[in-house]
Amino acid sequence: MSLEPCPTDLPKAQEGWPPLPGDYRVLRYQAPVAVCTLSDIRLFETLSKSAGTGLSIIGTLHTENLGIERIITNVLGNPHIRFLIVCGADSRQSVGHLPGQSLVSLMSAGLDEKGKINGALGKRPILKNIGRDAVEHFRNVITLLDMRGVENQDEILARIRECTTRNPGRSDPFPSLPTIEVLTGDLPARMVPDPAGYFVVYPDPARKKLVVEHYQNNGRLNKVITGMDPAEITTTAIKYRLVSRLDHAAYLGQELARAEASLFSGSRYVQDRAPESLFTSSNGTGACQCVETCTES
Repeated sequence: MSLEPCPTDLPKAQEGWPPLPGDYRVLRYQAPVAVCTLSDIRLFETLSKSAGTGLSIIGTLHTENLGIERIITNVLGNPHIRFLIVCGADSRQSVGHLPGQSLVSLMSAGLDEKGKINGALGKRPILKNIGRDAVEHFRNVITLLDMRGVENQDEILARIRECTTRNPGRSDPFPSLPTIEVLTGDLPARMVPDPAGYFVVYPDPARKKLVVEHYQNNGRLNKVITGMDPAEITTTAIKYRLVSRLDHAAYLGQELARAEASLFSGSRYVQDRAPESLFTSSNGTGACQCVETCTES
């Protein structure tokens, strides 16, 4: 959303979403609701911790020009957002800002020929850094719920849930703004062995520890790492350069988590091969060069 670190500075675009920095918290990219708590920091904090799966982003708003421009840019950067709830106290402050009233006026009446928000009562409700086409697209795809002055958390959460059930689905992206590509996870066609070697993972039920043996690719034992949890093991493996490929590191973390679970549950642990079986090395290891182990706790 807007939601500005310094209300009078022009922001610099950044990669990803939201494209502009600000005083906001992102919760879920594919959720349909954005919430602006205006100047109410307390409401911002409580809602961001208690909202359900329908809330995409929540932030504050302090100015009726740059702040609103940032809301438009950041919301349009996510075509999944279809609702904007404006709540909390609208603050005029000493310089004449009324950002909430200006935002509501923009949605209902648009801009005049000079870029001023029709009907806005703030001191400088003029949008100079965003195109009229972006403003109109925002007005067309976003439904604004005017809850200015409402500070009751339960009431606002109820409206978020209501909007979620009414979600019309993803809107057409605004052409000039990049959107985030949603990728579907898949398995590699072929796993590449790690030049640094491979790991054998053992849970040690007697000592309640994890044990990892690191082997060179010729089958020679190189290091043994022991630790109480997966983070200790992986940190040490990285520190000593025992893993050089990201897919191998991910596989090691996955197996350590399974081994740790077996320590607490008492269940049997069998080390899996990496999720691909096209490659088998001469020493009998699997695709990620991690041999299968079987332990009974």
